[in-house]
Amino acid sequence: MYKKFKQICIFFSGWVILLPIVISGCATTPPKDTSNLCEIFYEKEDWYDAAADMQDKWGVPIHVPMAMMYQESSFRHDALPPRDYILFGLIPWGRVSSAYGYSQAKTPTWSDYIRETGNSGADRDDFEDAMDFMGWFISKTHKINGVSKWDAYAQYLNYHEGWGGYRRKTYLKKSWLVKVSQRVKARSLRYATQLKTCEEDLQKSWFWKLFD
Repeated sequence: MYKKFKQICIFFSGWVILLPIVISGCATTPPKDTSNLCEIFYEKEDWYDAAADMQDKWGVPIHVPMAMMYQESSFRHDALPPRDYILFGLIPWGRVSSAYGYSQAKTPTWSDYIRETGNSGADRDDFEDAMDFMGWFISKTHKINGVSKWDAYAQYLNYHEGWGGYRRKTYLKKSWLVKVSQRVKARSLRYATQLKTCEEDLQKSWFWKLFD
């Protein structure tokens, strides 16, 4: 649904006169209030649809990838890793990794996702695709390393270090990463609590919302 809406946005962008609802809907700016999952989904309703589809497909609770995504990109569609520098740190030279988009997925891992899921048209700067990618990754982490899909702390360690790195416990030498993972866990728990208060409302069809 989200991708179809994006295609509609692209179509309308060629017109000189745009309806305000189309302009606001096509915006790719991050949510205004990223501290509250309900507010995020109220502002960007298609994001909830994409997240719910991900949950149905992969069995991954919405609050876990949303907390991880915030940590990775702050919900910026075109997020990039920091630049690498050469010559005494003065001259920018590429990026420290190939990570890109909402999920900060690296090119090789994204390619694996496309090959395994058949989602050949997936884009890292498309929220629906990025959310599906994270559902795929979290589900594979559960299968490969036995980490619960609800365990945001260990899931983020896998996401950052890779499945092999997690098994080798490379994160134990990175105290900063452990602290970041703890923050991801804390945010996921807040998001989970918040979502319980608004999910029933978010699940209403667009038709019934017209009469609220």
